[in-house]
Amino acid sequence: MNIAVVTGASSGMGREFVLQLGSYVSVDEIWVIARREKELSELGAVCSVPVRPVVLDLCEDAAFDRYSALLEREKPNVRLLVNAAGFGKFGAYHKVSLRDEGRMIDLNCKALVAMTRLTLPYMTEGSHILQLDSLSAFQPVPYITTYGATKAFVLSYSRAMNRELRQRGIRVMAMNPGWVKTEFFDHAFQTNSGSEVQHFDRLYEAKDVVATGLKDLYKTKKDVSIHGFPVRMQVRLVKLLPHSLIMNIWEKQQKTPKNNKGLTTK
Repeated sequence: MNIAVVTGASSGMGREFVLQLGSYVSVDEIWVIARREKELSELGAVCSVPVRPVVLDLCEDAAFDRYSALLEREKPNVRLLVNAAGFGKFGAYHKVSLRDEGRMIDLNCKALVAMTRLTLPYMTEGSHILQLDSLSAFQPVPYITTYGATKAFVLSYSRAMNRELRQRGIRVMAMNPGWVKTEFFDHAFQTNSGSEVQHFDRLYEAKDVVATGLKDLYKTKKDVSIHGFPVRMQVRLVKLLPHSLIMNIWEKQQKTPKNNKGLTTK
């Protein structure tokens, strides 16, 4: 049985991947993974490919035991793995609890590595792995400190794994979008009471960013996908300018609100 596996599938970018991947890869079933069973079950009514809800909390070690056991029992051929699960918190470091910082590291880094490692034995030549990353991977980001650091890890890990897996014919790509209008902001703003982060220069739609990511994954040899010309130019500048200057510019921008209304669904 050929399958795709998508984490973080209950909302946002993960959900969009589930809806669009059928145009790029032929699979018999999509295993959709997240904590919210109701949202996962509802995907069956809107997806062109049969879905199997797999309810897991990827911040818990027991989730990987359950996922591993499911793979061993079903022995699927995983043609595509999308690690889209993740979350971030905005605000000064002391406003973000140590528990939340630990969970960001667990979900954004540890879970991504675990899902990749557990899935790889069930992947064959021509399979693909897409790791949902962030523009913040390319620079230190004050007031999004831990989240940005986790995404720097994802970028480095993805590029190195792509090189290692060449000999098996498996491609790994990091997808590094800028600001995307999703439920991400519901969590991120919870600790942003002082409005340390309030300037969002450009906002993109999830469906457009995902379309670019899938196109780059299947139609190019890129190991990094970046949606939008302005974001690509920003990445180039970040590579050339000192990080101290980049952080000065970022902090100055945050003093002026832009596109900061109506970003949450709550």
